Amino acid sequence: MTDLRDRLVRAATRTDRPSSDFDLNPSVVLPENRKLRAAGVLIGVIEGGGGARVLLTKRSSALKHHPGQIAFPGGKVDPVDADVVAAAIRETHEETGVPPETIEVIGTLAPHETVTGFQVTPVLALLTPPSAYRREAGEVDEVFEVPLAHLLDARNYSVQSRLWRGQSRSYFTVPWGPYYIWGATARILRGLADRMADDTT
Repeated sequence: MTDLRDRLVRAATRTDRPSSDFDLNPSVVLPENRKLRAAGVLIGVIEGGGGARVLLTKRSSALKHHPGQIAFPGGKVDPVDADVVAAAIRETHEETGVPPETIEVIGTLAPHETVTGFQVTPVLALLTPPSAYRREAGEVDEVFEVPLAHLLDARNYSVQSRLWRGQSRSYFTVPWGPYYIWGATARILRGLADRMADDTT
């Protein structure tokens, strides 16, 4: 665990530019006066038998926004939250049942801007999962784990495209088994992979 923690600490302390859903779409011009809503998501890393894994969720197919998509646990900052880290921890507990006291925050990565108008701060953490996850049925269809090694291997990422609001939009994907991980989640994971690939110590 110590070696993994050290690598995550080094990844979190590296300086990097903010990312966005528009990284692969240079023709998109964003208004300078746009207002983004603050949100926090948890990149929860679990180490145990079989190697390190990352906690992810499959959003409920009944949701209005991003139904059925793969996402980190997390969400927008509410008035009860001290900051984006507190929001990420609170939402992780609500969505997956992971107790806040079992989440060891390592640090934060550069924020990511989404097409839906959020500035998402990824919170990197080590966590001890409960004996069984308790998903929030109204928001989450499934809670699962993906091997960290798969997500850190740049060869597992590809760039795909689809029409969005009448225009072609390109985005990262990093599928794993039956799960199609794409968009903001894949972009944030690719950023983590790049940071940890630079770890030569």
